[in-house]
Amino acid sequence: MPANARPLSPHLSIYRWQIQMVTSILHRATGIALAAGTILLVVALLALASGPDAYGKVAAFCGSWLGMLLLVGWTWSLAYHLLNGIRHLWQDLGYGYLPAQFVRNGWIVSIGSLILTALVWACVFAQRGGA
Repeated sequence: MPANARPLSPHLSIYRWQIQMVTSILHRATGIALAAGTILLVVALLALASGPDAYGKVAAFCGSWLGMLLLVGWTWSLAYHLLNGIRHLWQDLGYGYLPAQFVRNGWIVSIGSLILTALVWACVFAQRGGA
């Protein structure tokens, strides 16, 4: 068969992005982020067990803009992965397979994860007495 007569595989550039594609990619990405964040959590716990000097360094990092960004990102990853996992369990029970339901549930998971993250951090800042 000549090389130019072979069927071509479709490329991502020809697909129109849909919420289902985004939720699938984000579910994988948040799983990776949760694994990396858990490693950092273990490092923080080891620092806590090591004494006040090590804990002070970790606490200072967590209070910096980069530390806060990582903590908020980890919180959002947890909320998104949790809600999307619940969506997958719901689908395992046989619900939510119509195209309109896929789209609706994808938006619910996406917006719900942002709301959960905002609620968690509102509680954190309320406990700390502000930023």
